[in-house]
Amino acid sequence: MTKAERTIGTPGFEPTQAEDEESEQPAPQGRRKIPVLLAIAALAYALDLASKTVVVQHLENHPAIQVLGTYLQLEAVRNSGAAFGIGQAYTIVFTLIALAVIAVIARLARKLYSVPWAIALGLLLGGALGNLTDRIFRSPGIFRGEVVDFIAPAHFAVFNLADSAIVCGGFLIVWLSFRGLDPDGSVNRD
Repeated sequence: MTKAERTIGTPGFEPTQAEDEESEQPAPQGRRKIPVLLAIAALAYALDLASKTVVVQHLENHPAIQVLGTYLQLEAVRNSGAAFGIGQAYTIVFTLIALAVIAVIARLARKLYSVPWAIALGLLLGGALGNLTDRIFRSPGIFRGEVVDFIAPAHFAVFNLADSAIVCGGFLIVWLSFRGLDPDGSVNRD
């Protein structure tokens, strides 16, 4: 019996006990995990802001620092676009995307009962806020600011801690989705 049939009811059909139990979703357990989301977001945001402050004060207009020879360097770069400098003329678009991500996370937080989802969304939120702060407050002006990037692996894009938090949060969301874990803490076996 499909979920739709269970919902509207099929005349003359009584569900078996197994089907009846299967249709009942368990209620979310415990409290919402908003504090976990906010703590992870605050940590990611604070680390990003602190690292960018150090980079601007000590690395900007200085030669790159070799961390692992030529394989990994710390080098201050300003980026008005996305990864690999793509879309440098669309800074306002990236600002709007960051605002949309924040709005979606705020909406999801209302039904957030899963700690792994709270961690993933917290990483996304902290990273989005970190880069949004740059786009709003850094030169050349409001909503046109350039993001400070400084982690420079060989043959790859230069990035920052906010970018790392966004990527880690995104990978965690994909993994949780493949495992069938929903933000409300239920497990979807479909």
